Amino acid sequence: MLKRTHTCGDLTLGHVGETVVLNGWVDAWRDFGGLAFIDVRDRFGLTQVVFEPEAGAELQAAARELRSEYVIGIKGIVAPRLEGKANPKLKTGAIEVRAVELEVFNASPTPPFEMQGAEPNEEVRLKHRYLDLRRPAMQQVFVVRHNMTKLMRNTMSDLGFLEVETPMLGRSTPEGARDFLVPSRVHSGHFYALPQSPQLYKQLLMVSGFDRYFQIARCFRDEDLRSNRQPEFTQLDIEMSFVEFEDVLNTMEGLVVKIAKEFSGDDLTLPLPRIEYHDAMERFGNDRPDLRYGVELKDVADLAAETDFKVFQIAKDNGHRIRGLCATGGGTKYSRKDLDGLTEYAAGFGSKGLVWIKVEADTLTGPTAKFFTGDLATRLRERFDAKAGDLILIVADTEAVTSQALTNLRTRLASELKLYNPKTFHYSWVVKFPLLHWDAEENRYAAEHHPFTMPLPEDLHLLDTDPAKVRAQAYDLVINGEEAGGGTIRIHDSAIQSKVFALLGLTPEQAEEKFGFLLSALKNGAPPHGGLAFGVDRLVMLYSGLTNIRDCIAFPKTAKGTDLMTGAPGTVDARQLRDLHVRTVE
Repeated sequence: MLKRTHTCGDLTLGHVGETVVLNGWVDAWRDFGGLAFIDVRDRFGLTQVVFEPEAGAELQAAARELRSEYVIGIKGIVAPRLEGKANPKLKTGAIEVRAVELEVFNASPTPPFEMQGAEPNEEVRLKHRYLDLRRPAMQQVFVVRHNMTKLMRNTMSDLGFLEVETPMLGRSTPEGARDFLVPSRVHSGHFYALPQSPQLYKQLLMVSGFDRYFQIARCFRDEDLRSNRQPEFTQLDIEMSFVEFEDVLNTMEGLVVKIAKEFSGDDLTLPLPRIEYHDAMERFGNDRPDLRYGVELKDVADLAAETDFKVFQIAKDNGHRIRGLCATGGGTKYSRKDLDGLTEYAAGFGSKGLVWIKVEADTLTGPTAKFFTGDLATRLRERFDAKAGDLILIVADTEAVTSQALTNLRTRLASELKLYNPKTFHYSWVVKFPLLHWDAEENRYAAEHHPFTMPLPEDLHLLDTDPAKVRAQAYDLVINGEEAGGGTIRIHDSAIQSKVFALLGLTPEQAEEKFGFLLSALKNGAPPHGGLAFGVDRLVMLYSGLTNIRDCIAFPKTAKGTDLMTGAPGTVDARQLRDLHVRTVE
């Protein structure tokens, strides 16, 4: 076997005259009659190999049989490329290898797509993922992923955190999403659950006195999927003892600074901006706002009340919100057809209509502009700080609908109007989330984050009188409109934990049955503790300039939770089901 002496990214002019062996895949081949050229590729780079007449007719004939993705070994002598033929884009672009020996390790049929060039159809890529991962663009993503997890491990270790592995097979506990269940062969009718997160285990590690824990953890959630969500994912999981809210944020900002510097070159100024949940929802319509641009939402109910526009009057009578935004330059950019498209887009988020007003130098134009004249028009301009050429969009509906419609319009408009540089990054914390929200379907309160979140001290008394107003010691790190991480200070008092369980509809018996081990631990010297988790997949996606999280997971699932390459999930034979005491129902 021709065993490599160098990778395909190693050779430079300093190696001229050396005899070397390269192993890799045929990336491209070119036949010029007297000369045959191939490019050999591996993870480290690409090297041009030339088969000259002096190497012999047999070797040249063998070279002409090569095709894309053949796996080969090449022995040859490093030589400088001819004058004017160097490729400055490659580290190896100044040299070529003049072949003296060739070994084909494995032939290959014509691949379903090229390794370099236009990106293939995603379904084809996922079906042939082992080929897709050969593409240099994909391999670079996993270089970023490796370097990021390495930086995380080193940073956490330097900060005194211990890496501890927690179980993959645990008990099913109500934490929000649906569990993936694993039937037990030994205990008939009983099931393990794959962890949605190591939440309970890391809290128990704090009770155990480990003080600072971290883990690059695999997590599983059986929930509806989308482009930035997978049923199994990876997070940097962190927990700390004897800390308060700001201690966790301040410590973790040190890691964020290192990640930003390493992967975007940015020098961050600390502390990062903090926005309270209520302000984020009011100003931007969601709890993970992209702050690379403004376009803030404004309440215009007071101005709308002074108009004769029937839609506004109905909204006011129904107690609905009347809110809007102003898109810089949108008035000149969007035609009437475009505006109809925006109206249809907003309808997809529940809006029954979209009021649009173009701002001219001395007037307002649009179907509803006649309702805003004189002083009212001036005040509308001032409310949005609107300039000539801008576009004002207003939605009148419920709190939820106005938030959903306007926040998605905000994102779309900022992209279409190029209101920000897509290569820049903005970091902020969203803090003080609600502790609970009302689940109308279940007719009870549900945890906004998870059931183990500590309320703000000043809101503890509201647990007995007005639970909906209780704010949590919860925080999310938002990067470019994506939730990159989040966490909470945990409840370390068993009495408070029992009270929260009761608000979530658990009887004392149910709480004991599901969480008795936790309640017992909290009674046995639990320190104040808190932590958070960073989404590793999402961070890699952001810093690799991707928009689809599947592109930074080696073997992802489709939006329907299937693996097109292996065919998972698949059927199993009757004996396996019998051993697990499981029957399937058509």
